[in-house]
Amino acid sequence: MRAPEDIILKPFITEKSNQEVAAGKYTFIVDVNATKTEIRQAAEKLFQVKVLEVNTTNYKGKTKRLGVHIGTRPSWKKAVVKIDLNPEPEKYLTKGGKEAVSTRKYKTSIEEYGITQ
Repeated sequence: MRAPEDIILKPFITEKSNQEVAAGKYTFIVDVNATKTEIRQAAEKLFQVKVLEVNTTNYKGKTKRLGVHIGTRPSWKKAVVKIDLNPEPEKYLTKGGKEAVSTRKYKTSIEEYGITQ
């Protein structure tokens, strides 16, 4: 298993992504080979938030030239992670049929993203 720091590389900050922070959607540049499940687990582990859904988009590198030299920019992957803004404590049934509540605390925002709401 890869480390969460290897999956989520950096935040992708634009005007649109700044507006979506209020709705609980955070945009990141992630590893090209990362799956949605890996991105979800990495975000939950790095930021201690409850992830509701993950949307991803692949971008192919563009061909560029500088004089007679032709090359391509690297391909990259963008992920939009939607977090739960009002996380409820998780309830589950124990072996005896009694209801138990988990003690795990979730955050309602990602402070490390660089944006304050």
